[in-house]
Amino acid sequence: MIRSMTGFGKCEDTINGYDIIVEIKSVNHRYFEFSSRISRGYGFLDEKLKSYLQSQISRGKIDVFVSIETLEDTDAQVLVNHSLAAGYINALRELADRYGLKDDISVSTVSKYSDIFTVHKSPEDEECIWNAVQSVTERAVSSLIRMRETEGERLKTDVLERIGTILKLVEKVEERSPQTVVEYQQKLKQRLAEMLGDSNIDEQRILTEAAVFADKVAVAEETVRLRSHFSQCEKMLESNDAVGRKLDFIVQEMNREANTIGSKCVDSEIAHLVVDMKAEIEKIREQVQNIE
Repeated sequence: MIRSMTGFGKCEDTINGYDIIVEIKSVNHRYFEFSSRISRGYGFLDEKLKSYLQSQISRGKIDVFVSIETLEDTDAQVLVNHSLAAGYINALRELADRYGLKDDISVSTVSKYSDIFTVHKSPEDEECIWNAVQSVTERAVSSLIRMRETEGERLKTDVLERIGTILKLVEKVEERSPQTVVEYQQKLKQRLAEMLGDSNIDEQRILTEAAVFADKVAVAEETVRLRSHFSQCEKMLESNDAVGRKLDFIVQEMNREANTIGSKCVDSEIAHLVVDMKAEIEKIREQVQNIE
């Protein structure tokens, strides 16, 4: 199923004493680009998250937010830096003595100096934490992918409709192109008749000139290639692979063929058809830019 590169997924769960929130946002990008914001102390998860997401998503700019809170931490120890605490107390007493202040130093007073306390935690099991985070991430990614697939289906429908519109324009070009040769032949004959008067008109010369003109304005090769590109595009839109880059290349080729038809045409009706054709191809190009 075709996927858009735009989406959002979120999951929150409590696993093994950790309250975990994972949010993933993705937008268009030519390649896979990853960035993350992870709770302090869990930076080791960055590369693991990147590797996992890259296995699930081929293209897009991926922003990940991971919040991890420990619900219980019985192994934590709070240690006091007694030398620093004594320094603070002595400094406070010195202030009191020098300036005649009331000496009301208490535990609550000293505890305001947070740098005298150090919290020591037992080393956490990184693999255990990753397993918990991965479980939550998997569900967030599933939500993200569902959104990308829904948007991808909308893009697919739009592109197919535009292909149908362009094919109708191609049919009109194919119908009109031979008629321009007939009209050129008639105009050429009329001009020669006006120039030569009653003199005999060289019919063979007219046919030769018409044949040269027909060769110059022939667009059969271009329309055949256009149809081939449309067929390839339709097949890719049914694929389950990431085909965004290939589609982008094919759209460039579509535009090239349309430009060639435009450069060959000397007929205003065909010129207008080509303008409409290129406008639709440009809209397809814009939509393809969103496909993974």
